[in-house]
Amino acid sequence: MTRNIDFVAWFRSVAPYINAFRGKTFVIAFGGEVVADGNFVELVHDFNLLASLGIHLILVHGARPQIEFQLRQHNLDVIYVNGIRVTDMASLQCVKEAVGKVRVEIEALMSMGLPNSPMANSAIHVASGNFVTARPIGVLNGVDLMYTGEVRKINTSVIKARLEDGEIVLLSPLGYSPTGEIFNLTLENVATEVAIALRADKLIFLMNPAGIPRKSKDHQDDCALWRELTVKEAKSVLKKFTTPIDLADDVQLYLPCAVRACEQGVGRVHLISRHIEGALLQELFTHEGIGSMITQGPLQTLRGAEIEDIGGILQLIEPLENEGVLVRRNRELLEIEINRFTVLEHDNMIIACAALYPFPEENASELACLAVHPHYRKTGCASTLLKHIEQQARTQGDHKLFVLTTRTAHWFIERGFVETTPDKLPKSKQNFYNYQRRSKVFMKQLPF
Repeated sequence: MTRNIDFVAWFRSVAPYINAFRGKTFVIAFGGEVVADGNFVELVHDFNLLASLGIHLILVHGARPQIEFQLRQHNLDVIYVNGIRVTDMASLQCVKEAVGKVRVEIEALMSMGLPNSPMANSAIHVASGNFVTARPIGVLNGVDLMYTGEVRKINTSVIKARLEDGEIVLLSPLGYSPTGEIFNLTLENVATEVAIALRADKLIFLMNPAGIPRKSKDHQDDCALWRELTVKEAKSVLKKFTTPIDLADDVQLYLPCAVRACEQGVGRVHLISRHIEGALLQELFTHEGIGSMITQGPLQTLRGAEIEDIGGILQLIEPLENEGVLVRRNRELLEIEINRFTVLEHDNMIIACAALYPFPEENASELACLAVHPHYRKTGCASTLLKHIEQQARTQGDHKLFVLTTRTAHWFIERGFVETTPDKLPKSKQNFYNYQRRSKVFMKQLPF
């Protein structure tokens, strides 16, 4: 029975994401290591699962280890300029052979219909083609990079048509010029440019580290990750970690791309580990995520509540009502008084709420129904709401703010409230004071 209840709770928790992601465009980039290490089959199941949910998927694969293997087989030297591989004609032949093998292997794995797999009997098709027009990078530091190129243009109309037909689009790190030349590209360049061109909802990089570290390489641990960063914060991280030993190679490659993508209209960029089983699903279908996410601006918004927010408010306050922390509210009255409420929203989820009830005859207001989601109770949400409520009260000319509580006395004392007696409440509020509940009364004078 417990297992069934857990399953129902889990399914209800992911349902909003399934609904929100349907019809959205996700670009997922991964290096050739993901294919080479033999664990790609599990990832294929996740790709097919996402596609079956109506998500438009564009996969961008790399082939670095496969290319390096081909170069060694042909005894060719590898030359880098500013971290970019120089591709001459002989190297280009190795690149084409390696990329071709990787793409064919991916297409074969994506075509699997194993009877015991999560996507048994699925019929999801993969589309590849000359969707990327490229140009040569040219000369860097006096060295001609020859057939090493960069994206010039993405054929968005053809890609969109394939996506609308229900196909997964697979892009390789190769580009073609109008004159028929082939150029060796980087997967991060292709992924970033296609995400920008299509104004993708998400760009996802699978990489070696778990995410973006808050500390240097030598001092980081699993808990010391940036879970969410704005573009401004991401730029600060890049500026802070100025040497290669401070930041993992993958993060050095992908984080600047994430910043550029967000600045150019991509909704979210996620950097997650390729080594964690189901990391893609954990990042997309849980509110906490498992890696690092970059957005253009903050995900938290403070706003007045609307009638559509009642469901979210009820989810916050019902557990506290059941514990006796909050007085149970009449649901019809809640709808009537919704304009009294302020909500704190994080990524379209209401994580905190509070209400302000004015008593204009005594220039006072009551702070009521302050509730915060359990996952956010040590993140300053309650203080943010309190500050906003105090400003609201001052704006309407109140001289004092009071609150009735049975459990959080010290929290209010720490924020300038002073305990008083029920007879100090506004007269109309005294008439409704519950002497059986014996709530403590705290008052705060509001400065002008």
